[in-house]
Amino acid sequence: MPVIQVTMSQGRTVEQKRELVSVLTRETARILKTKQDSIRILIYEVSKENWANAGVLGLDM
Repeated sequence: MPVIQVTMSQGRTVEQKRELVSVLTRETARILKTKQDSIRILIYEVSKENWANAGVLGLDM
């Protein structure tokens, strides 16, 4: 059973997440030649105060 973990900053809409998991599921099943119902996706949302890039917090970007 493939498990996909997506970590991203907060702020995406439910519709964006629906599209993301739909596409990830479909394409993963196609590439791995497995059934879509065997694929699990976990979305982890991180607040901008807990996310940094190049030494700068997301709040400050």
